[in-house]
Amino acid sequence: MIYDIIIVGGGIVGLATGLKIKQQKPELTVALLEKESDVAMHQTGNNSGVIHSGLYYKPGSLKATNCIDGYHELIRFCQEENIPFELTGKVVVATNQEQVPLLNGLLERGLQNGLTGIRSISLDELKHLEPYCSGVAAIHVPQTGIVDYKKVAIGYSEKFKSLGGEVFLSHRVLKIKTLNAISYVETSKEEFAGKLVINCAGLYSDKVAQMNQTEESDVKIIPFRGEYFKLKKEREYLVKNLIYPVPDPNFPFLGVHFTRMMKGGVEAGPNAVLAFKREGYKRSDVNLKELAETLAWPGFQKVAAKYWKTGMGEIYRSFSKAAFTKALQELIPDIQESDLVEGGAGVRAQACDRTGGLLDDFSIKESEFAINVLNAPSPAATSSLAIGGTVSALALKRF
Repeated sequence: MIYDIIIVGGGIVGLATGLKIKQQKPELTVALLEKESDVAMHQTGNNSGVIHSGLYYKPGSLKATNCIDGYHELIRFCQEENIPFELTGKVVVATNQEQVPLLNGLLERGLQNGLTGIRSISLDELKHLEPYCSGVAAIHVPQTGIVDYKKVAIGYSEKFKSLGGEVFLSHRVLKIKTLNAISYVETSKEEFAGKLVINCAGLYSDKVAQMNQTEESDVKIIPFRGEYFKLKKEREYLVKNLIYPVPDPNFPFLGVHFTRMMKGGVEAGPNAVLAFKREGYKRSDVNLKELAETLAWPGFQKVAAKYWKTGMGEIYRSFSKAAFTKALQELIPDIQESDLVEGGAGVRAQACDRTGGLLDDFSIKESEFAINVLNAPSPAATSSLAIGGTVSALALKRF
């Protein structure tokens, strides 16, 4: 059988893309290949569960437009499919005067992106919303919420299959070759033939892109592990909803923050350290071949030279619970080291170009027989249905 479309990757973006294609052209045959024994096992199933509002992203960028559109689609999907979610709102807090202009810039960006209800709040209002939080200035973002993205992804998968889409689990893609305008995708179990390949392979998206392109890619995925602590049950009262710092504008991460989880509990984190394996969720996880590739990449070498001081701080926090606690105390002074128990970790697939640019926006590249989603970090989960819509529109032009 020759499929119309083969999707590589059963994370939330791949599933959303398949769903959008089947919703718009149900007659197309679509196979989704996932290397794990279940969907959403990596970035989707290990993130913080935040429904992002679109606050941080450059107006007009793919991140901004897809996040805001995707936010509304995600809420609608959860309502229709009875997936629990909560719009909690969040506060973003400046902890010193130098951060105030950056905080004001965030507020302006949120307004430019069309967020309603976002506003500066007084310190009294901050204390009302988050009684144990400390800062010199704050904004409130009412749209932010929480959800279990694993449940969302399973919802996408079930809907996709109900429309005739096929999901093949435990099928690791090994090789792609194209002959007479048909792509042959060899997996660990069998070979699939398709007219178009859509690459949503997340942490391995650059590898899959290399399989379906003749020219060498100028982008490599650099894996960054984000490690979390959880608050002890008896100290969860310190956080009512979500508390974020003002992010470093030069670093593509949001900084350690507090998140109430949909499945219960409060997470604190994450930091951002180089993972020594693309799916390295523990400090002890090492893949020497993958690590060597990362270290040899000219772009990573430039990133390391530029951000070495920030990076050393993140590594120090990774090994020192006291240092991690100190970072959290900037937002909640009452937090003590004894309040924290080890939580989970996620790995972010961060695309890096040869010149040392950490791609900030989503990146989708087309070739003759493939569409490659090369960079889809946070807020990809929130944006998933909108990204799926963007990719499906590119795909459907071909049929």
